[in-house]
Amino acid sequence: MLDAALQLEPSDSLQPHTYTTLIGLLAVTGLRISEALALQFSDLTPQGLVIHKTKFQKTRLVPLHETTAAALNRYLIRRREHYGGERVFITKDGCPLRYRDVYPTFQKLAKAAEVLGSRGRRPRWHELRHTFAVRALEASPKGRQQVGQHLLALATYMGHVNIDATYWYLEATPELLRDIARAAETFIRGGQL
Repeated sequence: MLDAALQLEPSDSLQPHTYTTLIGLLAVTGLRISEALALQFSDLTPQGLVIHKTKFQKTRLVPLHETTAAALNRYLIRRREHYGGERVFITKDGCPLRYRDVYPTFQKLAKAAEVLGSRGRRPRWHELRHTFAVRALEASPKGRQQVGQHLLALATYMGHVNIDATYWYLEATPELLRDIARAAETFIRGGQL
């Protein structure tokens, strides 16, 4: 999808860079699309992104990996050359991006990249958040207690009020199923989980 975003027209405009950065940021941070679209320059700090009044009226800090921060900074340099205003993500005309602006473009990019949504639906921005949550759990330390702690940290990171909301984001993947099978086999053979 990133390659498809770079092909957006007009090629000499900010638009290809806006969508490439937006997709990349959502994929590596798990932000909600509404949170990314609301970002202002003042929300960008050396410690990460300050996400204000989210879905649950909370504010949280989302740290950025150094490669993500560098990519975002490259975009911001280009962004500041085009238009003023406080919003980070803008249209090719300099207006703040809104969901109704980005939804059809996301569908166009998904089709161009041959990305399919889950369960036969059209892909949605929110699926980037789901994928982030699954990948974060796959990367968690091994062991039941550590995974539980990692899941609690993930819920906080994603801005959930309680851990139950995070469970809905998780799906079975081959790696997670292998871990479950190993744990079940150990238990059946008389070992501890």
